[in-house]
Amino acid sequence: MESLPTTAPSKSERRGRSSKSSQSSSKPSVIMAFFSCLAWLYVAGRLWQDAENRVVLNNILKTSYDQKPKVLTVDDKLVLLGCKDLERRIVETEMELALAKSQGYLQNSKSSGKKLLAVIGVYSGFGSHLRRNSFRGSWMPQDDALRKLEERGIVVRFVIGRSPNRGDSLDRKIDEENQAKKDFLILDNHEEAQEELSKKVKFFFSAAVQNWDAEFYIKVDDNIDLDLEGLISLLESRRGQDNGYIGCMKSGEVVSEEGEQWYEPEWWKFGDQKSYFHHAAGSLLILSKNLAQYININSGSLKTYAFDDTSIGSWMIGVQATYIDDNRLCCSSIIQDKVCSVA
Repeated sequence: MESLPTTAPSKSERRGRSSKSSQSSSKPSVIMAFFSCLAWLYVAGRLWQDAENRVVLNNILKTSYDQKPKVLTVDDKLVLLGCKDLERRIVETEMELALAKSQGYLQNSKSSGKKLLAVIGVYSGFGSHLRRNSFRGSWMPQDDALRKLEERGIVVRFVIGRSPNRGDSLDRKIDEENQAKKDFLILDNHEEAQEELSKKVKFFFSAAVQNWDAEFYIKVDDNIDLDLEGLISLLESRRGQDNGYIGCMKSGEVVSEEGEQWYEPEWWKFGDQKSYFHHAAGSLLILSKNLAQYININSGSLKTYAFDDTSIGSWMIGVQATYIDDNRLCCSSIIQDKVCSVA
């Protein structure tokens, strides 16, 4: 059986097929390369953009960090400012200043420079205008007589603090009265209130020491009449008395029941017997210069109790005070007022 004749493709036909095959296979390659190039450009662009963003963000964070307040300890600040050594010098200087004040080497700029016999502070309040006028008409000199008394070495002033509402009508009335009479010692850093009364004594002695150089400093309540000449005679006899804590000495029970008269909130500090230590009655008490200076220097750390006389008594326990009990300074009750005769 004869086979059918076959015809072999010619060379030109083979080239044509090969060319068509090559062209059909090269098109996807070109397309892939094109898309790869686009992808690479996209990725490169994103990377470049991210890098730029990182630079911008880094600059913003750095600026923000530099501007934000840094939390430092006090020691860190002192180290940064180079103040460690300065801090030490300030502490040493304050100690030296306190020692110099206690030894009487420093005089306050307000002091007249004249050595006085005594500064008498008469406690007063905003509602005591009539009582002050009564004193001015009896034992307390006025105007020229007050200045002549100061020439003798005796300064007398009504002692009062400031209103809880600074600058109100109460303060203005006191300022006006003082401008007219010139017989007040106004304690600008003390609030005149019943609950602050025991602290008033610290401010009084401190202000008196800072304003006048005297041998004695005297606190007097505004509900007693005073024999001024008899008091001056007593002080003259005590000239040169160091460490003098002079008054009508007493003790007594510490009242622990709230609501009762003379209640002491810190009664438990006075022991099981609940008895006060020996102290001068607050109606009239006298301190020599060095004891008044002690209160002035240490006023920030001195503990006050419910009453000023027991507070002073507690301070005197810790120093070399000489207790002088003088019954001429004991005040007897007559109706509502007290009369202290020191004649």
